[in-house]
Amino acid sequence: MIFEITSDLLSSLYWLTIIAVAVSSASGVLRAGCRKFDLFGVLIIGITTGLGGGTIRDLVIDKEVFWFANQWFFIISSLSSILVFVIARYFRISSQSFLIPDAMGLAIFSVIGTISGLMVEAPWLIASFMGVVTGVMGGVIRDMMCDVTPIAFKNQLNAVLAWVGSFILILLLDGGMDPVVATIVIGSSIFVSRLLAIKYDICLPSFRFKDI
Repeated sequence: MIFEITSDLLSSLYWLTIIAVAVSSASGVLRAGCRKFDLFGVLIIGITTGLGGGTIRDLVIDKEVFWFANQWFFIISSLSSILVFVIARYFRISSQSFLIPDAMGLAIFSVIGTISGLMVEAPWLIASFMGVVTGVMGGVIRDMMCDVTPIAFKNQLNAVLAWVGSFILILLLDGGMDPVVATIVIGSSIFVSRLLAIKYDICLPSFRFKDI
């Protein structure tokens, strides 16, 4: 273990998870709204987006699924989904507005996933990948349910930011930085980097076959 698990750290992770669940669920609703789904469909996609990445993470590291252990995460996801559904009916919202809460969810869930991997003493590489899984998979499931190509696979920098940020987080922790401070610094960096990638259309090279 490269850091000490303190009550401050656990408290910070709890509140960060609540925020991540809420904003990720909001991104799911806004994405589903572009498909004109009804309230039930929107609610299901919102909940799946908010809870999906963390669920996969917990199953992989053989830990009780976080929203089974504390139903408030499920409640927060549901309330966030319903609230955004209602707000969107009365205020003009861009079809691309889901990208902002998506970026925030990506950033927060990535650092939470990395810390979770380290807490079960996963190797650095695996712990950083747990950050990617936690940060990205909710959005991947969301996009698949909305019948669109996942933005994590074909758009501006997304999953790669989560992986790089997660690995830098581990390096900072190994260097002795306070876990709460490191989490905030890296989470903020991933969020800002994602917004810049969207604004300036920064992408990885796409696969293509050589022309004959």
